[in-house]
Amino acid sequence: MKEINSFPQTLTIAGTDSGGGAGVMADMKTMQECGVFSTAVIVAVTAQNTIGVQDFQALSPKMIDQQFDSIHDDFAIKACKTGMLADAEHVELVYNNLKKYDFGPFVLDPVMIAKGGAQLISDEGIEMIKTKLITLATLVTPNIPEAEALTDMKIHDQEGMIIVAQKIQALGAQNVLIKGGHGNSDVVRDLVLLENGETFWMNSQRIQTVRTHGTGDTISSAIVSRLALGDDMKDAILFGKRFVEAAIKNTIQVGHGHGPLNHWAYNEEMIGHGV
Repeated sequence: MKEINSFPQTLTIAGTDSGGGAGVMADMKTMQECGVFSTAVIVAVTAQNTIGVQDFQALSPKMIDQQFDSIHDDFAIKACKTGMLADAEHVELVYNNLKKYDFGPFVLDPVMIAKGGAQLISDEGIEMIKTKLITLATLVTPNIPEAEALTDMKIHDQEGMIIVAQKIQALGAQNVLIKGGHGNSDVVRDLVLLENGETFWMNSQRIQTVRTHGTGDTISSAIVSRLALGDDMKDAILFGKRFVEAAIKNTIQVGHGHGPLNHWAYNEEMIGHGV
């Protein structure tokens, strides 16, 4: 018989997506596909689908604190992540709980700017991420608009991405992944800056599709899963990139708007290759 809590366990701290494509739903689907057991602290509940967000409600501080307590008291979390955190009050709540409990490597997905450009959290919330939450991050995974918001600096080229990554690291994050999906170039270039100063690029062909809802949640969850399984940071990030590429490339036809990823595509590809 295996020892209790020997199976790798992860935690997502984020909001729900009733449409199933992003947030906690995307996180847990991804983690399941990556071979870990996922748990969740729900920060907010949304009514949404592939067309948009119709309503939103943040949970009470008491309920959020209790969820953290419940997870800590029963599970052996090996790695965790955050996603959408609603507002400054809830960012601080999460910060305080992550200071209180050791849930292993922490991946901060700073959900602040939507693909369409809309700001998803108040200026006060962004400031709380910049000054507090990011100081706990083993890895931070902003898209380009979020990286710009974290540093108050515009990115115009690859050199600008490197400078911004260094500025984000100076805020306290150990490792930085800037996702290059925003834009219209044929090649998507993601930049990684590791704790030891090593930088490298991950390049992929842009896939022309509107079915990319939950991309940030998915790659960060795949990375968390691999960290929980014992990968080093570089290998976990490279795996996350492969996982999300497969999920975008092998589309599923769900919803009438900005559709979700195919979260089981990576494992289907591996079966097809005889892995």
